[in-house]
Amino acid sequence: SLSPEENWVGNRTVHIGHKEPPSCAEAYMPQDYPDNRIVSSKYTFWNFIPKNLFEQFRRIANFYFLVIFLIQLIIDTPTSPITSGLPLFFVITVTAIKQGYEDWLRHKADCSLNECPVDVVEQGKVVRTQSHKLRVGDIVMVREDETFPCDLILLSSSRYDGTCFVTTTSLDGESSHKTYYAVPDTMAFRTEQEVDSLHATIECEQPQPDLYKFVGRVDIYKDKQEPVVRTLGAENLLLRGATLKNTGHIYAVAVYTGMETKMALNYQSKSQKRSAVEKSMNAFLVVYLCILISKALINTVLKYAWQWSPDRDEPWYNHRTEIERQRHMVIRAFTDFLAFMVLFNYIIPVSMYVTVEMQKFLGSYFIAWDEEMFDEELGQGAQVNTSDLNEELGQVEYVFTDKTGTLTENNMEFIECCVDGNVYIPHAICNGQILILCLRLQEYEDLFFRALCLCHTVQVKEEETVESIKRGIHQGKSTSFYISSSPDEVALVEGMKRTTKKLITKLFELLHVLNFDSVRRRMSVIVRSSSGEYLLFCKGADSSIFPRVVSGKVEQVKARVEQNAVEGLRTLCVAYRRLSESEYLEASHRLTEAKIALQDREQRLAQTYDIIEREFVLLGATAVEDRLQEKAADTIESLHKAGMKVWVLTGDKMETAAATCYASKLFRRSTQILELTKKRTEEQSLHDVLFDLNRTVLRQRSISGYGLSRWHVNCLDFGLIIDGATLSGVLKPSQDSAGHGNYREIFLEICRNCSAVLCCRMAPLQKAQIVKLIKSSKEHPITLAIGDGANDVSMILEAHVGIGIMGKEGRQAARNSDYAIPKFKHLKKMLLVHGHYYYIRIAELVQYFFYKNVCFIFPQFLYQFFCGFSQQPLYDTAYLTLYNISFTSLPILLYSLVEQHITMETLKREPSLYRDIAKNALLRWPAFLYWTCLGVFDAVIFFFGAYFLFDNTTFTSNGQMFGNWTFGTLVFTVLVFTVTLKLALDTHHWTWINHFVIWGSLLFYVIFSLLWGGIIWPFLNYQRMYYVFMQMLSSGPAWLSIILLITVSLLPDVIKKVLCRAVCPTASENAQVRSSHRRKVGF
Repeated sequence: SLSPEENWVGNRTVHIGHKEPPSCAEAYMPQDYPDNRIVSSKYTFWNFIPKNLFEQFRRIANFYFLVIFLIQLIIDTPTSPITSGLPLFFVITVTAIKQGYEDWLRHKADCSLNECPVDVVEQGKVVRTQSHKLRVGDIVMVREDETFPCDLILLSSSRYDGTCFVTTTSLDGESSHKTYYAVPDTMAFRTEQEVDSLHATIECEQPQPDLYKFVGRVDIYKDKQEPVVRTLGAENLLLRGATLKNTGHIYAVAVYTGMETKMALNYQSKSQKRSAVEKSMNAFLVVYLCILISKALINTVLKYAWQWSPDRDEPWYNHRTEIERQRHMVIRAFTDFLAFMVLFNYIIPVSMYVTVEMQKFLGSYFIAWDEEMFDEELGQGAQVNTSDLNEELGQVEYVFTDKTGTLTENNMEFIECCVDGNVYIPHAICNGQILILCLRLQEYEDLFFRALCLCHTVQVKEEETVESIKRGIHQGKSTSFYISSSPDEVALVEGMKRTTKKLITKLFELLHVLNFDSVRRRMSVIVRSSSGEYLLFCKGADSSIFPRVVSGKVEQVKARVEQNAVEGLRTLCVAYRRLSESEYLEASHRLTEAKIALQDREQRLAQTYDIIEREFVLLGATAVEDRLQEKAADTIESLHKAGMKVWVLTGDKMETAAATCYASKLFRRSTQILELTKKRTEEQSLHDVLFDLNRTVLRQRSISGYGLSRWHVNCLDFGLIIDGATLSGVLKPSQDSAGHGNYREIFLEICRNCSAVLCCRMAPLQKAQIVKLIKSSKEHPITLAIGDGANDVSMILEAHVGIGIMGKEGRQAARNSDYAIPKFKHLKKMLLVHGHYYYIRIAELVQYFFYKNVCFIFPQFLYQFFCGFSQQPLYDTAYLTLYNISFTSLPILLYSLVEQHITMETLKREPSLYRDIAKNALLRWPAFLYWTCLGVFDAVIFFFGAYFLFDNTTFTSNGQMFGNWTFGTLVFTVLVFTVTLKLALDTHHWTWINHFVIWGSLLFYVIFSLLWGGIIWPFLNYQRMYYVFMQMLSSGPAWLSIILLITVSLLPDVIKKVLCRAVCPTASENAQVRSSHRRKVGF
């Protein structure tokens, strides 16, 4: 039963109660299994430091600064090792504290889980122990409302039918009560002594993560007889994390413990996704690394050109030592090159990574705190499972959405049924009377309604006894209602209750259930009536029933099904087959054999189902309605206006899905529908259909003009409909020598020119294939997948951004996603507001970091031309160290958390603003070059402005000349004020905290400089900055030059902004003007 791609091979044998089997059994070989300890933490006390350091130094920027730090330690460099060691230590420490704290929380959670009490049956008595001490083979007693401590096989229950009810909310989010079954031979055990007397072994597959799959068998030994063999399946396996409900207690045996439980295997880490911004950051870093190497190389060459004459190579005041003279010139040159690398290394912003990490981590809370994305019905708001992709929400080009439960409510209501060609509508009104089907029904009607009453997995519950579901008592009596894992089945059974007033009561014995699966798309039951007649009832999708029907009013029912599908209703067909006793016995034998099989059980069952489910008589069809979610149409319309292409991927039939697409405004009435379906490819070859469609869209594109048709909302647009069968043909590599095999590119070309695409009859794997196909196309667009069910997990994991909806099909999608939201309508704010803000903020953060570091280091480069390339630092060690850590770090971090260049209301009202930031617009090379050139310009102004203003005239009131440290401090002061005020000019959304951080950072710099130069620090072996800052401020020309240089540095950027806004304003700038006007007139 194990699929070839899984790593778990072979079987395991579990001895219940650790008892050796009798001598007639196979030899007893004790196996070593892990204990029940859960470990979700990443580190231990002993390995935290080495493991964390190893992981951090795998990041290239950290490793680079470590190398620079080591170079400073090894060779004589112009700056102290502290200047690069301290920022690196700060970054490493902050990251380590954050990761250590997160891991400590995981340790705490693990301890509370591992130490919770568990009841174990030992020597006929119930003994209380701790969860982590459980072993495979232990018999466990679990009481009502307790959580299962590990994966267990149910042996017996306090219910006399050997069943128990379980909720798996913490595993897959499904709050419905699922029924699990005890082993038939042990279900009668009621006491600890009886359970402890059991001699049995369980043989089952090795642990694997599929929650809904389990294959095993139990051998029960009685009085030296041959063992009784019983099959075990998923219906016998109680999973760790699930909770026992409406059952007094159960006895069960542990089969998988600790990290081998299905829950633990499912919580393993997913593959890491990287955002487009992170890729841009890395590309910019490579450019700056090249600039750094170029600077060091130029300075090294110029140094030796400068020192070519002997009087400059070895001046009278600086003779070389004998060791220096004997050192080879190549080694000297290489040492100098490394020294220049150290001097200029601050152009690579090491603190940018930690700032980005903190921005993403703290910024993700704004999504979780958003009250507009809180759903009262669920009592939950949006969740962030990974904060690494916040800015990617502002770059989405393709949205792939599921239909059922995502666009629709997944709240089914029975509308009608068609039985033997006749249509029945519940509570239809005729002449003022409500018509209800009564006692006398024709044979087909009787069979149809009995089929729907028998062929399901619905449970009847008394409302006052049901946990996690609203309780109520009506007219002094508790009301009963239906619970099922499928909302369709509840709708059908409730529909039968409303439609049929009374049916003549007949007793049926349920013999076999042929469970529903997404491949067959049908389920069946085999029952025996009180008269001894064997009947097979089946219900399923029309595509899986009609090919297996041999009689019945197929055409009438098919016509009604198609009409219902066009109206957007979900349809199911119902059929039956009478079985003779010999046919039943053969079917029963096949089913039992397939269920017992340990190897390839799923395949054998599928083959058996295929043989049994044939030669049906069609009884009729049902139609249920799944209403659109609130504001689903408005959300899709907004996404379209934002320039996103929306694709709907669903397993539903084409007509139903198309009706939903029209209702949700994915398709408009003016949309020209292109069909690429199995029906059409049966009439024409796939090759001809694809080329016809391609000609159609290319003709329209040439008429309208590509630029216009692509962006203009009101132009003629196309909608494509494709089904799963045709998609398989498109994706399948062909061996056609005529060159007709490359259909992917033609298909992609058609899709590029369609505003919306509907993919129907999709298998879960095909959904992921579609996403992968678009992801890997030549444009490499950013994709987003959104869904609510387990069948959407594959596409959610495949897309750049995966969003899960907390729906009625469980929480698997939400658990595997990057973000989870309560309803589809919340996607609008998630992308158009949060995504927009996150991208704007982080784009400014990245560009600003590179800008302020160019401003910081380029004067140092220019200074070398005036100091004989002697590697003399321009700035003091303290300034070098604290520039990125203290003086300029907080303003940009706060900006990247709270900046709102446009109000939220404007962004929601004008979705087209999203196009302004599409395709990584703010982090393209032109924008990067502008910021870099601006940094170089400001650096030139700082350096030469200070140089020329104080050339031969720089003196204090007592006539003293300014020294080189005063010059460097003047440049540094202008630098700090300019880069901070540049950010202030870029800030649109001012709060008290912005003012506090921006002006507070400048004040901190002044106070630090006064203290640093105003006190003789005993731990310093030099006092070169003593009184320098005070001396500089005592000079009137210094004050004037600082103000003048700051103004000149900021002026070009201000002029550029004013001119651009006046001559060719962006859509965002126009929106700012409109928003400002609205506020003034009082809207």
